Amino acid sequence: MWSLTEFFLKHKHWFVFLLLEVVSLLGLFSYDGYQKSVYFTTANGIVGNIYSAVSSVTSYLTLTSTNRELEADNERMRQEIIHLKAKLKVANADSIVNHGLPRHYSVVSAQVVNATLHRSNNLITINRGTKDGIRPEMGVVCSRGVVGVVCLCSTNYSIVLPLVNTTSRISCRLRHSEYFGTLQWKRGQSDITYATGIPRHAKVKMGEVVETNGYSDIFPPGIPIGFVKRVEDSADGMSYLLKVGIFANFENLREVSVITDYTQPERKILEEQADSLTLN
Repeated sequence: MWSLTEFFLKHKHWFVFLLLEVVSLLGLFSYDGYQKSVYFTTANGIVGNIYSAVSSVTSYLTLTSTNRELEADNERMRQEIIHLKAKLKVANADSIVNHGLPRHYSVVSAQVVNATLHRSNNLITINRGTKDGIRPEMGVVCSRGVVGVVCLCSTNYSIVLPLVNTTSRISCRLRHSEYFGTLQWKRGQSDITYATGIPRHAKVKMGEVVETNGYSDIFPPGIPIGFVKRVEDSADGMSYLLKVGIFANFENLREVSVITDYTQPERKILEEQADSLTLN
């Protein structure tokens, strides 16, 4: 205790000086408006800087929890995207049915696992086979229209003969008329095919939709194939040769559907019986 008292007595002039300084400053800032405003402005600036520094430190310390929250939000968004993609896939399959398929038709969705586009005899491989009810001579479509016809099947996979194959032949018609012809691809562009057999007296309009005519068991009528890009004369001059832009995008084809016609076996059996009849 005596040491502390001795310290104050030894340095009492400094304590008196500090006391007088405090009294002087209080008097200055209390009665001088200008000095008072300068004081408060400076004090506010210092306090603001302190608060800013504290806020920065606090934000840094909470950065880990913030990152966790952001990652949780990202995960929820990823799950929503997956869910929406699944819905879109179902909607694309449903859109094929909405093209006007009769009730006795159904579709089996499939994915393209391999495809060629730059050969004369291009082929597409899909990941559905006989175990999924797929068999040869079934039509294959995508959300935009006709893709091709199943030509070969195994248990888990099928080979599709697409429109862009020189051996492909699909019956077609102009949407707003009863004139029909046959689609045949010429090696070259994967978005162009040709319709032959359209009579010259048919009124063909540029941009008119070309669709299936339903004359076979493969496709029902009204499935879009493409649109008329150019009208030319056939080699013999007896009919038109239509340059048709294909709706299906073979360059980016991923999702397809195989059309199943449940009346096909019944129809084939009946037609085979008719062929075996001997008519007088």
